[in-house]
Amino acid sequence: MQSVLELTAGSEVQHGEKIMPVGIDNFAEFHQMGYYYVDKTGMIQELLESPGKVNLFTRPRRFGKSLNMSMLKYFFEIGTDKNLFDGLAISRETELCEKYMGQFPVISITLKQVTGSTYTAAEKNLWKEIRKAARSFPFLLKSDKLDDQDKEDLKNLRNGTGMIDDSLAVLSDLLYKHYGKKVIILIDEYDAPLQRAYQKGYYDAMVDLIRQIFGYALKSNDSLFFSVLTGILRISKESIFSDLNNPKLYTMLDDRCDEWFGFTDDEVRKLLDDNGINEHYNTVKNRYDGYRIGQNSIYCPWDVVNYCDQLLNDFDKEPRNYWANVSENGIIRTFAEKADSITRDEIGSLMEGKTVNKKLVQELTYRDMTNNIDNIWSILFTTGYLTQRGRNADGTYELCIPNCEVQDIFKHQIEEWFREKVLDDTDGMKILYTALDSGNAEALEDSLNYYLGASVSYMDGGTLDDKEKFYHGLLLGMLLPRKEWELKSNREAGKGRSDIAAFQLRTKDAFIIEIKYSKEEADLPADAQEAIAQINRMQYDQYFRMRNPRTLRHFGIAFCKKLCKVVVE
Repeated sequence: MQSVLELTAGSEVQHGEKIMPVGIDNFAEFHQMGYYYVDKTGMIQELLESPGKVNLFTRPRRFGKSLNMSMLKYFFEIGTDKNLFDGLAISRETELCEKYMGQFPVISITLKQVTGSTYTAAEKNLWKEIRKAARSFPFLLKSDKLDDQDKEDLKNLRNGTGMIDDSLAVLSDLLYKHYGKKVIILIDEYDAPLQRAYQKGYYDAMVDLIRQIFGYALKSNDSLFFSVLTGILRISKESIFSDLNNPKLYTMLDDRCDEWFGFTDDEVRKLLDDNGINEHYNTVKNRYDGYRIGQNSIYCPWDVVNYCDQLLNDFDKEPRNYWANVSENGIIRTFAEKADSITRDEIGSLMEGKTVNKKLVQELTYRDMTNNIDNIWSILFTTGYLTQRGRNADGTYELCIPNCEVQDIFKHQIEEWFREKVLDDTDGMKILYTALDSGNAEALEDSLNYYLGASVSYMDGGTLDDKEKFYHGLLLGMLLPRKEWELKSNREAGKGRSDIAAFQLRTKDAFIIEIKYSKEEADLPADAQEAIAQINRMQYDQYFRMRNPRTLRHFGIAFCKKLCKVVVE
């Protein structure tokens, strides 16, 4: 079991203060500034006891990849402050620390910001990262172990000139010559440039560039001790890793190193206890737990840290969707757009808390993401929108939505897609409006059923109130484009609040809609009639008393999944 430590040091940090490390991915700052640290240094031991020349860790965004890479850098690099690891799990491994801590030159780069609207712009940003790495070793310019050509090569790297293809390999050679020790190369977010390149249309060129850089630096590099890469996708070896020996993989399906990214349940309990907010454990678990990585149930650390920071600062106690703001949520809409009716029903099952059985393709390219609907299941799993609950005998996995936060993301994205899809259908909306204006219950029912049939049936999830709210919002969204109508939602009327009240400013026609959700299809007619009865019983007509409408219709609409029943009075 890994310990959870509150590290405090420095005069500006008072003893006993606990500071949540929101957005902190520099390992040294935890010690220097007194941030609360969940001890992941056991990863170092596991990595060294089962070494690979090239080690690739794939995890979703905000799962602590950058912080762990910083931890590795500070542990291995020559000249490190060994006090940074005092009291941590790895410090108890004295023999290992003596052999490895502070013993290696380390090249550490991140490709997180390597972006651009063109290939040239992205390559320029990649050079910035390499220049930054080269400039972190200024003493090499005066090294008596390097000859004039070596120093000229170093100047080129520091200036961002020369050949970028072998830049990391050249820098590792120079460090090896100076120290006489092999080099560790750390590359964080290795696949970030590829995602952006795919979006901007220069994917093939970026694949070629990254393949060449990796080929020089990570294969047949006599100056390399080992390397660690992190990313989201395991890009197929035919593209990025085609020139390498097979990297040692640590995916979300692997038992090895399964607890080092994200927080385990014990770590979350300890964090809450240490900060005096353990009464919020159930909330944290329901919203942010649920990822199964190897054999461990894992929380998204970004969410946990942000919510704890919120609680400790006496903000609103209601949990928020923190991960939604840092993830590429458009993939869910892409999924819904490409899905056939069977796949949309499967999405609906996920929204209801059920599982679907799917094969997971471990090796993908960004080009594979959208050319086959089956691949999108794997992308959703890899990027953290789905997790797995076990493997079946046929090799498929039981996939599900991990927690309430991700379910909210699904709901928001699919609702948005569905409403846009409906509103883009101009002819269909005209039919719906005509049926509504004329009080044609059958035509309105047919129109609504047509749209519901093309939707995702996740409306069956949640409480009764949640279900009715969805259909309420759906109808309101359909009616909003009608500028000549004045719409009111949940407005006080009579003895209560009507769901939707509408008034035509020109013709002075009006209508009231009351919405019900039916547990079974057989209940639709009775529930629609009950909606009409509620309008009369609660005297919602009083809302229009001062406006004297020319016509006033009552619509009782009951929904059940992808079906509805309309009654007009």
